[in-house]
Amino acid sequence: MTETSVSARDILRSVPGIAKRLPAITKGLYYYSLRNDRKALTLGTLVESNARKYGNRPAILFEDRMITYQEFNAWANRIANYLRSQGLRKGDAVAIMLDNRPELLAMVVGAAKIGVACAMINTSQKGRVLEHSINLITPRMVVVGEEHVEAIDAVRDDLKLDHENPLLFVADTNTLSAFGDAPAGYVNLAEKVSAYQGSNPTLSDPPRLGDTAIYLFTSGTTGLPKAAPGSHRKFMKAYGGFGLMSLSMTPDDVLYCTLPLYHGTALLVCWGSVLAGGSAIALRRKFSASQFWDDVRKYKATTFGYVGELCRYLLNQPASADDRNHTLTKMIGNGLRPSIWGPFKERFGIEQISELYASSEGNIGFVNFFNADNTVGFTTAPYALVKFHEGTRDPIRNAKGYLEEVEKGQPGLLLGEITKKWAFEGYTQKEATEKSIIRDAFKKGDQWFNTGDVLKNIGCGHLQFVDRMGDTFRWKGENVSTTEVENIIDGSGLVEEAIVYGVEIPDTNGKAGMVTLVPQGEVEGFDVNALFAYLEQNLPPYAIPVFVRVAPHIEKTGTFKYKKVDLQKAGYGLENSGEQVYAWLPKTSGYTRLDNALVAEINSGKQKF
Repeated sequence: MTETSVSARDILRSVPGIAKRLPAITKGLYYYSLRNDRKALTLGTLVESNARKYGNRPAILFEDRMITYQEFNAWANRIANYLRSQGLRKGDAVAIMLDNRPELLAMVVGAAKIGVACAMINTSQKGRVLEHSINLITPRMVVVGEEHVEAIDAVRDDLKLDHENPLLFVADTNTLSAFGDAPAGYVNLAEKVSAYQGSNPTLSDPPRLGDTAIYLFTSGTTGLPKAAPGSHRKFMKAYGGFGLMSLSMTPDDVLYCTLPLYHGTALLVCWGSVLAGGSAIALRRKFSASQFWDDVRKYKATTFGYVGELCRYLLNQPASADDRNHTLTKMIGNGLRPSIWGPFKERFGIEQISELYASSEGNIGFVNFFNADNTVGFTTAPYALVKFHEGTRDPIRNAKGYLEEVEKGQPGLLLGEITKKWAFEGYTQKEATEKSIIRDAFKKGDQWFNTGDVLKNIGCGHLQFVDRMGDTFRWKGENVSTTEVENIIDGSGLVEEAIVYGVEIPDTNGKAGMVTLVPQGEVEGFDVNALFAYLEQNLPPYAIPVFVRVAPHIEKTGTFKYKKVDLQKAGYGLENSGEQVYAWLPKTSGYTRLDNALVAEINSGKQKF
């Protein structure tokens, strides 16, 4: 882990810039701190306000299309009025399965205007997982993009949909000008919507701040996905905290978003920030490293939304004289590793990195408000960093039955206190919600949300991400942090990306370290023992990965998360063609390429680790 501290000098250095942004910060603090759940301030009213203030300015840029705030609001209104005609009411839900395109945002706002929540389905899901996710929230209807009809058709007979005509089709085209042809069993949404008025709906019981606006789903990398409800308040927190206090977005800003809109970083953080400034969001269906900078120049983007791996892909592109030929000055997202933070900022001339820490279901968030390096920033929410049992999500209780906070600078399990102001909205499954709550932590009757993540205080209330629980394993009696080993491997200059995890070897204690990596060059030409020599110089012996899998690519989820469970299941097996697996065998001074005979020896215990 890169050693970093945040000092008072770092904070003071940012004060002049913050002084210039003081009006936006003050306004943002108001929205960030809203408490009254009955307040009629919602996602829909934010869009209506922007339509009044910035009606002819762009709200959405997509491919060669530009949709103004006035056009966008009228479109959302027609959707709202159509849904009302279909009997949908406040408290109902619809599921959305669409790629990143304007139709998705219009659908979310249209539904929100009448108090209907949208469940944002991961578009990579299929079969049993897809069926499970949709049925978790018992929607009245499902909105299906033409690009995902096949996946829905495979499970449609098993979906629990409470409507006479529950399947709404959205053609893969500009549906404001062409409706397309709906397949059998589907209602053509664009065609139906076009017949309704574009005026703001008038309701006797409008949605309120505390009502559910969306459902976001966990990735399901360690089991079936869970659905986390997100209230309109979450949009307000993103609107105020990220869009105004951190980024100070204005109508002249354009945020380029390639992250999937079914994920909170894109939908809440990025789009919420855009709405705060009356800015435009420029959408791309999927991230492309080769097209990224061309798109930034095309849309004249000033900001972009990231996850750490996206930045790595950009950094791995060949250097170009155009690396600073763009309009980007700021970025917001999460997961930027310290090992590439500085190189990325320097190479591409980025002035502000608003790294954040948050989760779809959580009640606590941090943001790098002061633009310090290698930190998720600070929070105004009450939190604690506590001692924990290594490799688990479980805090340690002392002899009195209470938790103990760690010393400053030491890694601790992050807990967010659950209060009226800092509510924990949890999951749709009561059991899953209860598992995330720690009661009687420091005194009788208190409640805390267990994030399951380890962070440390690096000064002035600023935290640095250390590990996600489960990303630590024990080998040779020592605790090994996968994040720390990954950061060391990143610094070797030999790999494009690497993911570290623990795997079991028969008849041994603990788990042996293993890394799956993508080399800088071809798999065949990778010098695995050059890596070993580097690791020997930079890691204690117990932390050096015992196994190395060299692969042409590493499969990820749609939100750029590694499928670590799948990698752990594959272990050091040789089933994947096009990959090479090596082991640091006992009494050797380097890596040996595995074949079936050696794998058999390891599994039988002939190789004594």
